[in-house]
Amino acid sequence: MTGKIPVSAPIIAKNEADRIGTAIRSVRDWVDEVHVIDSGSEDETVQLSRELGAHTHFRAWTGYGPQKVHGETLCRNHWVLNLDADEEISPELRDEIIALFEHGEPPHSAYCMLRTELYSFHDRPHPWAPTSDWVRLYRKDRAGYKDSPVHDTVVVHTGKTGRLRGRMYHRSFRSFRHHVDKVNSYSSAQAEDRFRKGRNPSWLTLLLTPPLAFLKCLILRREFVNGIDGVLISYMYAFQRFIRLAKTRERFQLERRKQAGK
Repeated sequence: MTGKIPVSAPIIAKNEADRIGTAIRSVRDWVDEVHVIDSGSEDETVQLSRELGAHTHFRAWTGYGPQKVHGETLCRNHWVLNLDADEEISPELRDEIIALFEHGEPPHSAYCMLRTELYSFHDRPHPWAPTSDWVRLYRKDRAGYKDSPVHDTVVVHTGKTGRLRGRMYHRSFRSFRHHVDKVNSYSSAQAEDRFRKGRNPSWLTLLLTPPLAFLKCLILRREFVNGIDGVLISYMYAFQRFIRLAKTRERFQLERRKQAGK
């Protein structure tokens, strides 16, 4: 490439030295700037990010949404490509994004891209691997992240949303142990959020959620293409859906005991 496109790429991170290099390398040669917003890493995340050419910043953790909103304020370009430290832009998606800027301003305010999970047993995902749609490329004066501490979602305020066909790879879990640790932490935040919104799960929801979540993951999300590993992943998905409900119910029970003076 002879030049870079007018896009800024913010990445939030904490203790991601083993993964953030892949994220930075997937964008640094063709976007105008990369920002890493670190929330207190105890490993080599910050040092590695600097060595790879990213601007590094510290911001104490206040939640997913607030961290990403802060990342947007650091970007000098209107266009933002928001990545997580465990994500990677594929070469096909890179070329597709570059092509959007070949003739100036892209026609839409934001763009969805397909995200595919990469597990420890993958070099590259199965051709039929499940994908999910995420808005990650957008003009920050027309779209942006909500400041929710739990749900990091881009809201498009003005204009239309386009769709890209290339894939973004997501290495969410280093191992099953990491999966359990991450689910445990995130589900606690989800339970607190659901409690604040008054969403106490019914006994029927608690009963039906695990088996339905397992089937959804295995069949509708096509984890069956990964064989027995897909079955294990589906069980983990069912667990993470269940544990957030169990913690939510527990939170309501503790509040009732508190109100009763017990």
